[in-house]
Amino acid sequence: MRTLLTATALLAVATLAAGPVVAAPAASPADTAASPDASPHDTVQDHQRRGRFDLPRRGWSNDVLRSGTPERVGLDPGPIDDALEQVRRYTVPDASGHPLFAGAVTLLAHDGVVTTHATAGWALRYADAAGTELPEARRVPMAPDTIFDLASISKLFTSIVVMREQERGKLDLNAPVARYLPEFGVNGKASITVEQLLTHTSGLEPWLPLWSDYPDIPSRIKAVMDVTPKSAPGTAYVYSDLNLITLGVLTQRITGKPLDVLVREGITEPLGLRDTGYNPPRAKLDRIAATEFQGARGMVRGEVHDENAWSLGGVAGHAGVFSTAGDLAVLGQAILNGGSHRHRRILEPETVELMMTDFNQEFPGNSHGLGFELDQRWYMGALTSPRTAGHTGYTGTTLVVDPLSASIAVLLTNRVHPSRDWGSINPARRAVANGLAQALGVQPRRGPTAWTPTAGGGTLTTKALAQRSERHRVEFSVFVDLDPGDRVVLQAGDGGDVWRDLRTLSEYGERRWERVELVTEAAVHYRWLYIRGSGYGGRGVYVDAVRVSDARGVLVDAERDPASLRAEGWRSVSR
Repeated sequence: MRTLLTATALLAVATLAAGPVVAAPAASPADTAASPDASPHDTVQDHQRRGRFDLPRRGWSNDVLRSGTPERVGLDPGPIDDALEQVRRYTVPDASGHPLFAGAVTLLAHDGVVTTHATAGWALRYADAAGTELPEARRVPMAPDTIFDLASISKLFTSIVVMREQERGKLDLNAPVARYLPEFGVNGKASITVEQLLTHTSGLEPWLPLWSDYPDIPSRIKAVMDVTPKSAPGTAYVYSDLNLITLGVLTQRITGKPLDVLVREGITEPLGLRDTGYNPPRAKLDRIAATEFQGARGMVRGEVHDENAWSLGGVAGHAGVFSTAGDLAVLGQAILNGGSHRHRRILEPETVELMMTDFNQEFPGNSHGLGFELDQRWYMGALTSPRTAGHTGYTGTTLVVDPLSASIAVLLTNRVHPSRDWGSINPARRAVANGLAQALGVQPRRGPTAWTPTAGGGTLTTKALAQRSERHRVEFSVFVDLDPGDRVVLQAGDGGDVWRDLRTLSEYGERRWERVELVTEAAVHYRWLYIRGSGYGGRGVYVDAVRVSDARGVLVDAERDPASLRAEGWRSVSR
């Protein structure tokens, strides 16, 4: 079976305008007493990897989330502070006359330590769809425990429920959905599998106007069951809310329990997620971020923003879950731990591996596991790798889980407050992920420093070399984590304007130093040319331990003689 083969293969690989800004408090004595810096399960290697981007992890973490600081786990606080400042700036009106979003909560965690839990702006700021600001006394500032409508991040909760039923033997991922929902198997859908719903390869329409075109919940569910596929199952990636609505109905059918009960019993109660669930109680309204002003509904706050989920009673497979940044971080840590947190297990490790396996390799750019999106640099930024998992939500929410660095990035905004038409928050999503990635160090391979290009790029060039042999041996260590389209090229020059390419480096995702050695026709100079592409950028490139020799001996040893390299658009760094 494809599912089992994929799991086996992967297991082999992966053994006022802006409002107040509040930073996370330092760890309390209770936190530190219960959870010291070093977990009793840590190995020496685990400890050495802390705060490092260039030492990717394999296997599962075994951490319990606790409060701390970036320095506590070896992170550089500077890039994180820069990212938080960028988020804050997005809450200030720009040339458009309005901010990108009214407010935000940002949470970053590494090695089980919540290093950052900061707020900016307002949970409630506007009175109407036109953006009329409420008097300051009536606004509600963001707080660390503000509750957000997660929108499509809800799909992860539905997916986990599905995978729990698969673990219990009640569900076969490769089986036709019609085996469990016979009414679904009409109009060309008889062969659609559960897996195809989870990976958005079913061919179903992205969306139907259930809330406006159908009078009640039964007719809305029937419309989903009756829909005709947009494309043949398995032939295309089409992101569709209908996939997850169908899975919500399916899980209720096979368990006899509604989706909100399954989420509560299987996820939120075991993990202790006190503020996560559907249809939050009125008692929590003052903690809930407002979303959009929607005509007859008015300013939506405390009810699900998505009209279809609202029309289905607030509980649907594609939307409806509310949560906090802290609760989402616990879920993220449970994923990093292979399905458990504080000894409470919601999934088996093999199941988590399946959920983080790319089932969509035939659809480049649309990597997708069983519920999780994978390898999506447009919001995962420099944390991106083929193993990085996450999801976004239309209301302005983001969760990124990076197993290679044991890190979590959460950005929750109310970007649809008061209007969904105020712009994309993807730059803010990348800023947060990039801040965490840049806070993780890349340790020089030899000596105290290495060379890395600045944002604009440039060249790192050797001094003029004696021409005493016909061939040169060029050696250097290099770390490369670049966006497709970015590249570093080692070139040889004749002392003038002519350069020939020797080696192009453009990889990402491995996060490892490698030693490059090549023998080439003697040149007057060698240089490393950084070429910035049009993509989103990666963690960067580092060059270290440069050495050039010929048959008679060493011509350049940059570790002994740093002046033998001339940097233009490159800089010397210690991490």
